[in-house]
Amino acid sequence: MQTAYHTTEYRQQEVMGASPIRLVVMAYDLAIQACEQHDFSRAIRAISVLRDALNFDAGETAVGLFRCYQWCLDSIRREDYAAAEQTLRELREAWVTVEKRMSPASRFAQTVQSSINMVSA
Repeated sequence: MQTAYHTTEYRQQEVMGASPIRLVVMAYDLAIQACEQHDFSRAIRAISVLRDALNFDAGETAVGLFRCYQWCLDSIRREDYAAAEQTLRELREAWVTVEKRMSPASRFAQTVQSSINMVSA
């Protein structure tokens, strides 16, 4: 039982310390896992969290994501978990790419590369 406690505690610390983008990726992970397990209620909840977190002030991107999430929800209701899972995986990869580009290490590497390019020129 102590192992379950430590796993829960670790997960709580991971969520509390996560960046907003990391939280989105984690929500995708939950939704994908639920689709893999054909867990209707967990899949619906995870995708609904993603959908409900959209900021429509951000423009067309939010509208596009909303439509994708609605499509995934409809697919799950039709028990087409594979289609929803594939779409969620593709969206997750896009968010991971954004996360990598925004990470401090990535920005540092870009700064160093720019400096090297300027010195080499």
